[in-house]
Amino acid sequence: MKISVKFQHISIALHVFVWGMILLLPYFVSSAEHDYKIGPIPGPFFTLAGFIHLFIFYFNAFYLIPRLLNRRWWWLYIIASAILIISSFQLKYHLLLWWFPDVLNDMSAYKFVFAPSIGIFVISIVYRKVVDKIISDRKQQKIEAEQLSTELKFLRSQISPHFLFNVLTNLVSLARKKSDQMEPSLIMLSELMRYMLYDTQGKKVALGKEVSYLNNYIELQKLRFGNDVEIKYEVDSGIEKGDYTIEPMLLIPFVENAFKHGVAHQGHPKISISTSVKNDVLLFQVENQIDDQPNSSKDENSGIGLANVKSRLDLLYKGKHNLKIKTENNLFHITLTLMLK
Repeated sequence: MKISVKFQHISIALHVFVWGMILLLPYFVSSAEHDYKIGPIPGPFFTLAGFIHLFIFYFNAFYLIPRLLNRRWWWLYIIASAILIISSFQLKYHLLLWWFPDVLNDMSAYKFVFAPSIGIFVISIVYRKVVDKIISDRKQQKIEAEQLSTELKFLRSQISPHFLFNVLTNLVSLARKKSDQMEPSLIMLSELMRYMLYDTQGKKVALGKEVSYLNNYIELQKLRFGNDVEIKYEVDSGIEKGDYTIEPMLLIPFVENAFKHGVAHQGHPKISISTSVKNDVLLFQVENQIDDQPNSSKDENSGIGLANVKSRLDLLYKGKHNLKIKTENNLFHITLTLMLK
């Protein structure tokens, strides 16, 4: 809003400056010795004609075109435009007749007297079209921004309950085991909730906070599965020291997906997660084992996280990310590279 008002003030100041220069042009380029003339046109008449041109410009740009230049009233616009230009010719002629009759005797001066009315009229049309295009582009950008904001809010609203469902499942498992780790698990859950409710309200968060969020989630999973699942987790030590930011809860869906599908693998499940930053580019990799036959009993919401994070990447990091997902030798591997600056 403040920016819009600022641009409006600049626009008004620019109009005043330009028209001031035009109206006073004879007094800038000529002198009293030459009677402040521009060619055969006396300075006072040039200024008076300038006011006529000013009226043509703004009346056409801000009244005739917005009201009449459309499919319904186009014919009326042509008539009104013709009347406007002819009226300016008549007014200029009578000004010359009353105060500058000598100019009427010079036929070569006519083109400098009457032609500018047509020129200013054409310029006003171009000006109105350019202004309308700028306004239209700004409205479209505002609509797209609102749509983007709405879509991102929707995606986030889907991720939060889906994620909480998985965490609560972990806690139920610990409760059944009557594990001593229930209390630290609840503390970590409270930290996760604090992050989700308060730290993710802005557009982006510090990358270090997002990584800490992952740490808490992975620790909860370690408490749940113990030695039943081999979890390899590597984090670049320089991440927390950098000033990088990232869209909140962008990485967790990949980790959730790894645990959801990886722990179901027959034998001794293994999950590998690594995060690093080099040359302002985030490299995030997640790998988990999968069975030959997919488990058809998985809940129908199991793909919500991955689907949403793909949409968010396309919306927020278009042209700035590369997501590779491959399945090979019973391994599901995700590699995400993301430009942070």
